[in-house]
Amino acid sequence: MSKHVMQYAQQQDWLTIIQLPSYAPELKPVELLWAHAKEKITNRAFRSIDELHRAAKSALRYIQRHPELLTAFLAGTGLELAPPA
Repeated sequence: MSKHVMQYAQQQDWLTIIQLPSYAPELKPVELLWAHAKEKITNRAFRSIDELHRAAKSALRYIQRHPELLTAFLAGTGLELAPPA
């Protein structure tokens, strides 16, 4: 973590930073988001980059329209959303 981020975090009483292992995809909600989005575009042959781009955008738009998925991705990590006591 950079010195600037640490300084900023120390000035924010509402912000708690918890250092995660450098490689722990199971603890990163974004990994679950990407896995969900990739399910929508795998095992397809795209005729062009534009077609792939539209499919990827559509997959991400689906997630955007279903915010409950974001909660599920967070829950899927097993991490607590509240800062430690």
